[in-house]
Amino acid sequence: METFFTTSDKIRHIIKSFNLTKTLFVSSIIIGDAYTGKKTLARYLFPEAHLVSGANQEEVQAALENYDELIISDFEKLSNQSNFDFTNKRIIATANYIGNATLIDDLFAFIYTMPTLSERPEDVNYLKNLFVKEALSTLMIDPESIDDNAVPLNLTMNAKSLKKHIFLHLTQLSMNEKEIENVIFNYIMKHLDGNDGYREYLGLYEKPLIEAGLKKYGSQLQLSQVLGINRNTLRKKIHEHNID
Repeated sequence: METFFTTSDKIRHIIKSFNLTKTLFVSSIIIGDAYTGKKTLARYLFPEAHLVSGANQEEVQAALENYDELIISDFEKLSNQSNFDFTNKRIIATANYIGNATLIDDLFAFIYTMPTLSERPEDVNYLKNLFVKEALSTLMIDPESIDDNAVPLNLTMNAKSLKKHIFLHLTQLSMNEKEIENVIFNYIMKHLDGNDGYREYLGLYEKPLIEAGLKKYGSQLQLSQVLGINRNTLRKKIHEHNID
């Protein structure tokens, strides 16, 4: 059975409304950005319902003929929405956007809007902790070696970008020198061409070296001493790499 955590008043309202109409044969749709948890919420509310994707037209048609309770994800991908008859069926659809607003009004008795993760800060914190725990286990990282508060949050694609960047961040923190060399090696193997490759790819090493040094020491003078280069050379490289 799917689990769904939320402290969002908007989502709690959606859950409450669904619970009030759960026994009725009516059609509902949840509309919102991708990766906000629409399908997970639908499966949490209706764990026994058959699930199909709107990306498969024939599968949806067959499911409508065989099931009275049905979850249709990616509803916006269906090309012949007006041909469906939801009479005496409990349909729960999810969609990333509204196509034909008039048709949606005709097909669905209840239309809900799913808020983005940026509108649900408490839910973000819960998911962050969940993804951090999963990443630590998957990557076999000692939890004591990381600072949870320093884990960056990227919500540009809701849960997808949040999870991806948490895994990337923790992967980077756990890499040793040889693993970093392998990453650079594979990148250069894939992209190296042209006739000025040395100068072009030198920035892979110099730019992060200077940026990290400036952040760590906060002084060009001190950094130039640490790197063993003079200040004029350091200023030149800062300018070459467009470092603020």
